[in-house]
Amino acid sequence: MGHGIEEDAHAGDWHLQVSLLALSSFEKMRKLRADVVYGDFAENISVAGIDVFKLPVGTQLQVGEALLEVAQIGKTCYDMGCAIKKQVGTCVMPQEGIFTRVLESGRIKPGDAVKIVSREGAIQ
Repeated sequence: MGHGIEEDAHAGDWHLQVSLLALSSFEKMRKLRADVVYGDFAENISVAGIDVFKLPVGTQLQVGEALLEVAQIGKTCYDMGCAIKKQVGTCVMPQEGIFTRVLESGRIKPGDAVKIVSREGAIQ
């Protein structure tokens, strides 16, 4: 609990443990002619059906066996912008990538549903 994904650069005792990006964000970039596939934004989890960047901080998500809490909206691109921004002039991560912290550990596998469990107590 409270660590993140084993061997991931963001794992540790802080609030930026697991990153998520909506599939709609990939589509936005593809419309701009970015040649992107899942993982290119260094996201840990790609999510279908939920624009995760619209969720308020504090929202809890059940992903597989794990319970995550939205901790930050936006993921900074470093080094004068990522390769994707250099390719097409923009990147969705600073506005649409999100970070979560792990409330309850558990296995997550491809195809697991991502469900909004609670918005109670979400910081608006």
